[in-house]
Amino acid sequence: MIEPFAAVEIIATKRDRNELSDAQIDWVISAYTRGVVADEQMSALLMAILLNGMNSREISRWTNAMINSGERMEWSVLDRPTADKHSTGGVGDKITLPLAPLVAACGGAVPQLSGRGLGHTGGTLDKLESIPGWRAELSNEEMLNVLRDCGAVICAAGPGLVPADKKLYALRDVTATIEAIPLIASSIMSKKIAEGTSTLILDVKTGNGAFMSDPVQAGILARTMVELGKSAGVKTRALVTAMDVPLGLTVGNALEVRESVEVLAGGGPSDVVELTLLLAREMIDAAGIVGKDPEVALKDGSAMDVWRRMISAQDGDPDAVLPIAREQHRVLATQSGMMVGMDAMKVGVAAWRLGAGRSRQGEKVQAGAGIELHAKPGDEISSGQLLMTLHTDEAERFPRALEILEGCMIIVAGGTVNRLPLVVERIEA
Repeated sequence: MIEPFAAVEIIATKRDRNELSDAQIDWVISAYTRGVVADEQMSALLMAILLNGMNSREISRWTNAMINSGERMEWSVLDRPTADKHSTGGVGDKITLPLAPLVAACGGAVPQLSGRGLGHTGGTLDKLESIPGWRAELSNEEMLNVLRDCGAVICAAGPGLVPADKKLYALRDVTATIEAIPLIASSIMSKKIAEGTSTLILDVKTGNGAFMSDPVQAGILARTMVELGKSAGVKTRALVTAMDVPLGLTVGNALEVRESVEVLAGGGPSDVVELTLLLAREMIDAAGIVGKDPEVALKDGSAMDVWRRMISAQDGDPDAVLPIAREQHRVLATQSGMMVGMDAMKVGVAAWRLGAGRSRQGEKVQAGAGIELHAKPGDEISSGQLLMTLHTDEAERFPRALEILEGCMIIVAGGTVNRLPLVVERIEA
C-alpha cells in the first residue's frame, strides 16, 4: 500500500504553524494506529501541536478521526438514561469512585470509561486495582451486564474503542505534551462520544495542582470540550473547579479508595462530599433522571450497596483489606500559626515520587504509596504537630519526596487563607 502522506511532511506543517488539512489529520491518526507512523514521529507532532496549537476545525477533525479509529458503543437496551462524568485530573481527585455508584443509586446508568495515572495526577483504574481481585479490562458484553445489574461500571476502554487514543495517551505521558488543550480535549471527548453516553458532565480542574493551573486556560478547555460534545449530539456541561489544594485528605491509590468508601458510608472529608453531590446533581439534572436525591442515597446506604455490587461484579472483594505500604515517614510542623496555603502540585509530585504514579509507559505503581494529610489550609497548627504521613514500599524514595515538599505548606501567625471558590465557572451548551 502506498501511503498518501509522509509523517515528516505533516510534522513540518504544524512545526511551521500551518493548519493541518482534514485529509492529513485522518491519515496521521489512522497511520499511527496502524503502526505506520512511529512513536518518535508522533512525539514530534504532539510537541508541535502543544507549541503551536490547533484551530476549532482541526480539533474537531482530530477528535472524529480518533473516534473513527475504532468502534462506537450504544446503550439503547438499558431501561434508564445514561450519564457520565470526566475530570481532567487533580491531586487527590477520587470523585469518580463514590460518584458513579451514587448516580446509579439515584436512577441513572453510568458507563464510566477511566484511565490510568497521567503525570502527577492519579488514575482511577490504578486506584481501583488496589482492591484485591478487581479487574479493569471488560468486554463490551461484560460492561453491559455490569451496567444492567449494578447501574454503574468503571473500567478501561476496550481495545476496539478509540485505539488511537490508547496509544496517544501513553505517549503524551512520557513526552511532556500532557498540557496541550487540543490533545486533552480530543482525548477526553473521543472516548466519551465513542462510549455512547447521552449526557456528560466535565469537571475541569484549575489551580496549582491541575494541568490547567490558569482559570482562563481551564475555561478555554472546558468550552472546547462542551462544543465538541454539542456537535456530537451529547448533552454536555462543564464545571471549572478548584484544584489549588488537594481534594480530601489522601493522595495515592489504596489511600484514596479507603477515603471514597468513607464517603459512601456517609462520612469522609467535606470537600469530597460537597463536590460529589454537586456533580451528581448536575448529571441527574442534565440527563433528566427522576429518582432519589443524592444526599439521601449517601445516607441510607443505597450508594454503598451499588458500590459493593459493582466491585464484586468485576471480581473485586469489597471486604478485603486494602494494601498498606511497608514504610512510613511522618512530617511534623516546625512552627506554630495558621496554615494559609498548600501547594497541591508539590503534594502530587511527592506522591508520584513515592511510587503512586509512573514515570514511563507500563511501569507498575505501588498500591499503598502516597500521602495522608493531617491538616489543610485554614487549620491552626502547633509546632511539632503531625502534618503529613508519607507511605511507600521503598524507604529510599523518601528523600526525593521530602525534597519537593519543601515549602509546600505555608504556616504564618495571624494569616488569612486565599482559596479559589469550589466552582470557578459553569459552562453549558
